[in-house]
Amino acid sequence: MVALFLIAGLAEIGGGYLIWQWLREGRSYLYGITGGLALALYGVIATFQAFPSFGRVYAAYGGVFIVMSVLWGWGVDKKIPDFYDWLGAAICLVGVSIILFAPRH
Repeated sequence: MVALFLIAGLAEIGGGYLIWQWLREGRSYLYGITGGLALALYGVIATFQAFPSFGRVYAAYGGVFIVMSVLWGWGVDKKIPDFYDWLGAAICLVGVSIILFAPRH
């Protein structure tokens, strides 16, 4: 489960980043094509989650991707996260945990 979140996160964030590089930074159209393929792969990877509810899985992905985006910005864009970045990311992870693991009848 966690590995799928991480792999899908890399495909989603990496794909979006490549498209950003193509359209905003003037890189080759190959960046855009590769980014589009990565985003399509993300859509496929997400279907392998064991959770039965599409909405809950995608909500959880959203929270995980927020944390991964902060880490991506730090590692790739060299933007050091501040206290509020980490606080917001932590709040998102609490929300993800509630969405996925709350007892339901």
